[in-house]
Amino acid sequence: MSKKYFGTDGIRGRVGDYPITADFLLKLGWAIGRVFAEEGKNFVLVGKDTRISGYMFESALEAGLSAAGVDTHLLGPMPTPAIAYLTRTLRARAGIVISASHNPYYDNGVKFFSPQGTKLADNLEYKIEKYIDSSIVTVDSAKLGKAKRIEDAAGRYIEFCKSTIPSTLSLKGLNVVVDCANGATYHVAPCVLEELGANVITIGVSPNGLNINHLCGATQPQKLVDTVLKEKADLGIALDGDGDRLIMVDHKGEIVDGDELIFIIAKSKLAQEKQPMPIIGTLMSNLGMEHGLEKLGLSLIRANVGDRYVLEMLKQHNALLGGESSGHIICLDKTTTGDGIVAALQILTEIQQTGHNLHELKQGMQKYPQVLINVNVARKVNPLEIPAIQKAVTTVEKALGYEGRILLRASGTEPLIRIMVEGMDEKKVNDYAQQLAEVVKNSISS
Repeated sequence: MSKKYFGTDGIRGRVGDYPITADFLLKLGWAIGRVFAEEGKNFVLVGKDTRISGYMFESALEAGLSAAGVDTHLLGPMPTPAIAYLTRTLRARAGIVISASHNPYYDNGVKFFSPQGTKLADNLEYKIEKYIDSSIVTVDSAKLGKAKRIEDAAGRYIEFCKSTIPSTLSLKGLNVVVDCANGATYHVAPCVLEELGANVITIGVSPNGLNINHLCGATQPQKLVDTVLKEKADLGIALDGDGDRLIMVDHKGEIVDGDELIFIIAKSKLAQEKQPMPIIGTLMSNLGMEHGLEKLGLSLIRANVGDRYVLEMLKQHNALLGGESSGHIICLDKTTTGDGIVAALQILTEIQQTGHNLHELKQGMQKYPQVLINVNVARKVNPLEIPAIQKAVTTVEKALGYEGRILLRASGTEPLIRIMVEGMDEKKVNDYAQQLAEVVKNSISS
């Protein structure tokens, strides 16, 4: 059964367009309160990123929760992974994050964490949706929920981040540029790095409600590249607006993406634990990472795109490390969700312990050229059920062999067929992608 409001990661959209409106968030807060009141009396944590609409939605959720008789503990601006951590350690009934992650300021959304700091179970999301579609019934005045602010939330999370690396390790001697995307990590990430001894140069730490993710952060790292080169820094760290993504830049100004970072962490874990383990990627993870892991004796298992699916696969295969090319990296032995700061600390630990710089560490894998083409179609169809497309895909796969890979699928949200071809030879990859795009265009008519 499909959900009416919830997507793969909560509810998200443009502010002012239903359902990302104040009245809906009020109703959502009440619905959440009703569901968690059934689970037993306890408080709910609410945190947010730095976009301006967070003020409005924080108040709306708080009012709805209060009407349902549930207490609210407000965290203010905090990274999404921090809210997951605090939900677990403060023994909250649930954690609510007001954020649209790497999106612009005019978008916003709400996502949730269970008491264990993981995504909410489907059955709870269905229950919440059921209450959203019913009328608000306010509890008796004596039973209304109360609200208070958690004043030491940032300090608690900073100490947690530091605890994910050896207590004897220092970052002294490292010159690091950190770009916080004018988002939720602006007051946390620099403190973590400075307290561990690094010399820190900051950008993207002046949020004004409108500049979150704007020309900065993990999705637009050019400013970080320029700053690393200008300052002659050892490396750069780019986080996104809610702190669950990580992209890095080496001292030469070369971008190191999620696939390369996962490879570095996997190699480090193997050297420490001597125990091969599966690594979880996605359908979009670069083939070069898969081949690089194979050389280490490690297997890559591909999940559907999305952190929810990566987490499901991690649990299914008893794995500890997984993530996406975009920089969403889950170190399950350290925390319960993707955490940009924690992932960065694992890389910095490897640099300090081995004496190798980031540029050297990423040499263990070679990223292959990857071409993405979207073909507009007039009707929804599974392209792999069309014989002409099947034949074309089989021909290209045979030609690429071990040296390449094809992914061809219909978009779940738009009238598009997405074609991805990657391989060692850039010209061949481009040619094959164009060939497949032509076959798709000619085979799917209106």
